[in-house]
Amino acid sequence: MFVGHYKDVPEKDTGFEGVTIRWLVSPKLGAKNFAMRYFVLKKGAEIPMHQHDWEHEIFIVRGEGIITGGDKEVHVKAGNFLYVPPNEPHGYKATGETLEFLCIIPAKKEAIPEDEWA
Repeated sequence: MFVGHYKDVPEKDTGFEGVTIRWLVSPKLGAKNFAMRYFVLKKGAEIPMHQHDWEHEIFIVRGEGIITGGDKEVHVKAGNFLYVPPNEPHGYKATGETLEFLCIIPAKKEAIPEDEWA
């Protein structure tokens, strides 16, 4: 078993202005099936529409935002959770001071950066 604190995990740039990621659980820790990430989007920051071959499970920890999925936009806030199916276009935008969420994805080579592998 491994127990950590999210603030002890380095915050990394995502390439999107005002958006950071912390890889909380990844193959680097021995996880073989799933990876858990912690995203922070500052007010107005966004991750534009994109899609992947894998599903996402998301839990909104703090703040408010708009999640675009498929052909709809949904306002989300702390406590909301989402399921994004494989290949569904989706995007995120912070409308509050921040939008912070956990995102779980499969531990697949194409989904996880090289430095997060054991």
